[in-house]
Amino acid sequence: MEQRISVLTIGATDLNAMKNFYGEVLGWTTVAENKDIVFYKLNGFLLSICDRKMLADFIGVDHNGQGFRSVTIGYNVESKEEVLELYNQLKDKVKILKKPTEPPFGGLFFYFTDIEGNIIEIAQNSFITLDKDKNAIGHEPIDHL
Repeated sequence: MEQRISVLTIGATDLNAMKNFYGEVLGWTTVAENKDIVFYKLNGFLLSICDRKMLADFIGVDHNGQGFRSVTIGYNVESKEEVLELYNQLKDKVKILKKPTEPPFGGLFFYFTDIEGNIIEIAQNSFITLDKDKNAIGHEPIDHL
């Protein structure tokens, strides 16, 4: 199996509300959608949001999962100023979990949730290499941390 991701899917309890959040609050544009699913073209892969119960039933698992899912969706930028700019744009529109914070290894991070509790991280992380289009293309060594 190649080391890549083509599509990341979020199962939503309220698909229309999630579509409105990603479209109106974050300003993202869909590339395809129908009554059951919506797709956003990101940098090198698609984010899809579909009805949670429908997805769980298709897979054959319980759709009643709750709480922290041990996953965050990361959005990296090149500077601390960009982190602060995004924080200021979003702080009154989203549920902030953690205000901009500098971790011991450097950088600047903040966390918020979409309307269904999925955690999104905005970060300037000096160890993550971004190309000219802000695609993550590598990670510097961290064994010294």
